[in-house]
Amino acid sequence: MAARSGSDDLHFQLGPGFPASGGQQGSRRDARNAWLIAMQEIRPADLSGEAAYKLLCAVVVPRPIAWISTRSASGLSNLAPFSCFTFVSHRPPMLGVSIGRRADGFKDTARNIHETQEFVVHIGDETLLDSLHRSGAEYPPEVSEAEQLGLELLPSKLVAPMRVAQAPIAMECRLHKVVDFGNNQFFVGEIQLFHIREGLAVDNKIDTARLRPVARLGGPNYSTLGEIIGMTPQAEQSGPRKSTVGWG
Repeated sequence: MAARSGSDDLHFQLGPGFPASGGQQGSRRDARNAWLIAMQEIRPADLSGEAAYKLLCAVVVPRPIAWISTRSASGLSNLAPFSCFTFVSHRPPMLGVSIGRRADGFKDTARNIHETQEFVVHIGDETLLDSLHRSGAEYPPEVSEAEQLGLELLPSKLVAPMRVAQAPIAMECRLHKVVDFGNNQFFVGEIQLFHIREGLAVDNKIDTARLRPVARLGGPNYSTLGEIIGMTPQAEQSGPRKSTVGWG
């Protein structure tokens, strides 16, 4: 990572595979020309669907994880993690998650949302990583992942799907829209109610360091929050500052 000082000197350490272009490795010239070194080119048309999926999952990192609980039309509970996840609007507050189709049709989560129009999105922390990961296995529709993993479910206030008691954040949602993108469907839900663990929020701002969220990387790999680097607002920016508290 490059760091810029007030004198515009660059302190640059090139990673493995970046040969020095004459002189000492890490020089100003190496730093400014590092991006000129040959790069591999990959054409999406040359990739299978699985290969493209794996490549994107390793490139778009880290990704927040939506741990989604749903309920089928017959009342069966389902819990599964999805990392193609973001928020799409703040007024009204809306979340979006992309769910791929299986060869035999919809995944349980997608099918349940289509049927009932409701779901609950949880944010898991480090203590829940094992359960979160294991809930991504292929369970039969009649099997409750939460029950199999020993997770306690609590009734939601405004929607039918239950929420995970151990999760530090849960958001009750009603379906707003579904948009098709290739083999995926993008589900947008409007948040009806936030559940936030006591002590995580002050003046409606989340203490991210205390939340300790986990994120998804490529393959069966995850990351924790790591170091938080706070920046001053653009209008008064004077450089990066290290922080142990991250306010969302």
